[in-house]
Amino acid sequence: MPTRSRRRFLALVGVSAVAGCTGSASDADPTATAGSGVTETATAGRTAGTDGSHTVPTAAERLVLPMSRTALRENAMSGGPPKDGIPSIDRPTFVGPAEADFLDPGDPVFGVVRDGATKAYPQKILVQHEIINDELGGTPVSVTYCPLTGTVQGFERGETTFGVSGRLINDNLVMYDRATEAWWPQMLATAIPGPWNEDPAAASLREFRLVWTTWERWRRHNPETRVLSTDNEHAKNYARDPYGAYNPRRGYYENDRLLFPPLRVDDRFDKKTVVMGTRTATGAAAFLKETIRSEKLVPGSVGDASVLAVYDPRYDTAYVYRTPEGTTYEYDDGAVVAPDGTGHAPDALPLERVHTFDAMWFAWAGYYPDTNVYA
Repeated sequence: MPTRSRRRFLALVGVSAVAGCTGSASDADPTATAGSGVTETATAGRTAGTDGSHTVPTAAERLVLPMSRTALRENAMSGGPPKDGIPSIDRPTFVGPAEADFLDPGDPVFGVVRDGATKAYPQKILVQHEIINDELGGTPVSVTYCPLTGTVQGFERGETTFGVSGRLINDNLVMYDRATEAWWPQMLATAIPGPWNEDPAAASLREFRLVWTTWERWRRHNPETRVLSTDNEHAKNYARDPYGAYNPRRGYYENDRLLFPPLRVDDRFDKKTVVMGTRTATGAAAFLKETIRSEKLVPGSVGDASVLAVYDPRYDTAYVYRTPEGTTYEYDDGAVVAPDGTGHAPDALPLERVHTFDAMWFAWAGYYPDTNVYA
């Protein structure tokens, strides 16, 4: 059987192999550091670096895992490029909406409002780098994107930066932090052993939400937003997505092909059906995005907690909240009406929000085979 790799896939689909997909370890400086979403995971500790000088902020509870951390390591495989072969951006620059003329209205962007900062990270830039080491409101963060699983995640990074390890688990990006050199599968957000750190602390990262939406929608509701610029420390061709395109959808994002076998196969839905996934220390749940879009409010449960998925028409996204037992909410022309009759914006219910993100179904089911599903 021929060896699988991202490079081989790009050749097979006839797409020009550009950016990180054909990069080399010399493309990135592994020591460089960078100068709404609200953090939805409680904060607790820090994982010390190998030299004790840098630490990685970690959450109060470790997220649920599909198998032991050692077993996860055993399922890691090379994606083709080596460590830092897909180069992170460690010195990002930003422009205003008027200067973001490289974006079309329907292009996907990943938006965040946090601590006074409003930013949009274009998918066409993230696909070439997968990790942007940035700051939001003075807090060092990493914005991460895996094109193979359709997942975007934000993490606090402390005094270090994250890089691309060159490995995949369940087709999903495996990051590493440059302080401890532990592996962190992006969707799991939890440290696992790797060749550069055989015994990392069993901890999960502090996460924050990024909204997957279009440039047109984000700009309309955030006219003062800053936009990640194509001007950075790497020379890349951002006019071509090495996997296909989202606007309009084609290539890898449209067909049913995968580069590597997932951890598990669940054929209840097409592989790349988009779900809004959420997980805690006690369980996981997946809400079909199309169902949330049509129903507006979708009740469910994650572990032992009752939750409610709420549609936000402004960005064509959803949020998930913990809800008290026996409470009923209604949806009225874009607002959520609480039991006391007060209306709230979909992103501003007076409830605890549970971290949620878009994912392709095959990836979610591969990592969380016991997930609750709401379709």
